[in-house]
Amino acid sequence: MNQLSIRPVIEETWGKALQHEFSAPYFLELKKFLLEEKSHHQIYPPGSKIFAAFDHTPFDKVRVVLLGQDPYHGPAQAHGLCFSVNHGVRKPPSLINIFKELNSDLGIPIPGHGNLESWARQGVLLLNATLTVRAHQAGSHQNKGWETFTDAAIRTLSEHRDNLIFLLWGSYAQAKSKIIDTDKHHILRAPHPSPLSASRGFFGCRHFSAVNKILKANGDREIDWSLH
Repeated sequence: MNQLSIRPVIEETWGKALQHEFSAPYFLELKKFLLEEKSHHQIYPPGSKIFAAFDHTPFDKVRVVLLGQDPYHGPAQAHGLCFSVNHGVRKPPSLINIFKELNSDLGIPIPGHGNLESWARQGVLLLNATLTVRAHQAGSHQNKGWETFTDAAIRTLSEHRDNLIFLLWGSYAQAKSKIIDTDKHHILRAPHPSPLSASRGFFGCRHFSAVNKILKANGDREIDWSLH
């Protein structure tokens, strides 16, 4: 077995759910691309964090899915969870707006950091469509195969789980609704929280309380959205 055909290190339940993807031709081409990129450029997030969204939120623990598009491309920002940044890193504008809406919706104080791991540990899958990026070049790893892989993850969740809540912020994320079974799952849509669009309906969407109302109605525990 050559290096490119070995399954990447990913959380066990996700590894089983997505096992057929790892040997698919597109994924092998993606791995070749990433090896070539890594030999010439700085890539974010670090290799051990590429599958962090899956590692923090096992397949059978997912309750909410928040879809992003691309990892942050600045130093030390990306750590494998959409919208989230490492401790000690300045909060990006979209994340600041997420916290403003959270404060408006539930009265939760705006946190001093932007690390969303505590959400992920409670079952919020923080999934970017593209899982890597070249440093300082936004969108540089789009259309290389990652979207096929993450679409497979969304589709597998849709098919094999019930009553999940999908948060689709912005037109890119909302386009994913076509691979989600709306008879089985809940979809909450809003404009993207970026400064360009947040004032067009992201502010006031009250998705955080809406998620908890759905969870409570299903007899499930609510998400503690506060960050400590």
